Formats: sequence, C-alpha cells, structure tokens
Amino acid sequence: MSVCARRPTRPVDFDQRIKAVHAFSKLDQAAALSAANKRVSNILSKQTAEVSGLDVKPALLTEEAEIALASQLTASSNKVTPLFDDGDYASALKELANLQQAVDSFFDSVMVMAEDEAVKMNRLALLNQLRTMFLRVADISLLSK
Repeated sequence: MSVCARRPTRPVDFDQRIKAVHAFSKLDQAAALSAANKRVSNILSKQTAEVSGLDVKPALLTEEAEIALASQLTASSNKVTPLFDDGDYASALKELANLQQAVDSFFDSVMVMAEDEAVKMNRLALLNQLRTMFLRVADISLLSK
C-alpha cells in the first residue's frame, strides 16, 4: 500500500521499493518514523498555505531540536540522493532511519504552529522536507496503525 501510493511505473522499480519498505519495517526506528510521517502528513494536509515550494531558512531556526533536525536532514539528503538516483531504496531508507531521534526530539520540543507566521512556515517547510525525502521511496505513514 505504501509503495502503491507513489505509483511507480516500472515493475523492477516497484519491486525494489517493496523490498526496501519491507526491510525498513523490520528496523527498530520504523514504527516511530512511520507514526511521525503520519503526524507530518496530517499537519501539512491541514495547511491552507502552500509549503511544498518553500525552502527552510536557517536564520529562522531558533529551537535546538529544529536546528538539529534541519542539520541532520541536510546531511541525510546528501547521502540518500545518490542512493535514490541509483534505485537503492533499501540503503536510502536505512540511512533515513537514523533521523528517528532528531524527529522525536523535534516533536517533543518544538511547537510547529508558532505564533510568528514566518517561524511557523519555516517549521512546516522543514517537515515537508522530511516527508518529501521519505516519499522518494514510499508513503511510510501508511505503515502506521
């Protein structure tokens, strides 16, 4: 189901994604990241403003947890982009699993819906960046119960 949500068109690519998601689902971090992605999806779906084209502005990152998440997202993106390009979805998801602690810390410490509109939009852009990275393989939020 999570792979079908991405609508892969090539059977080999579909198969690689299925195997990657299956391997990911066995990782200790899978349940927490799936739940976090579901939470992110819900937050983003309730927004009337478009966040998909927004870049994260480092100057607007003020909380330690959001700074850490942004930093780890950048580092992970540099590692997983070539893996995605090569169709190595299993390795990409394994790398993205390392984000679990930063994601949990973000949700424990940061109020996404800040009163300052610019800060709020920046945090939404950060969450969108996280979701987009996982969506390169599958919608792992669908793994959450």
